[in-house]
Amino acid sequence: MSKKPFLGMRPCTWVFAILIALTFVTFYVGEQGLGGLSIALFVLGIAMIKGHLVGAYFMGLGGLRGLWRWPVSVWLIVPGSLITVAFILST
Repeated sequence: MSKKPFLGMRPCTWVFAILIALTFVTFYVGEQGLGGLSIALFVLGIAMIKGHLVGAYFMGLGGLRGLWRWPVSVWLIVPGSLITVAFILST
């Protein structure tokens, strides 16, 4: 991970701004009352992306190699996959 500023901001600041933007997208979807399988999977995908960004940038796992980077990824992929399968089977 680079710590070199881009447009005057550090990468962690950009990631924080992206997390806020994704949170507003999720909030907007909820406020609009949107539903259905595709919307549910979209919101789940946003949650998984946010979890990955938090793990990589704020937990410091982005610069690690090997086994130490896997726990958060597995923690996101396994429940995310099970939730996806549950949503698909429920329709």
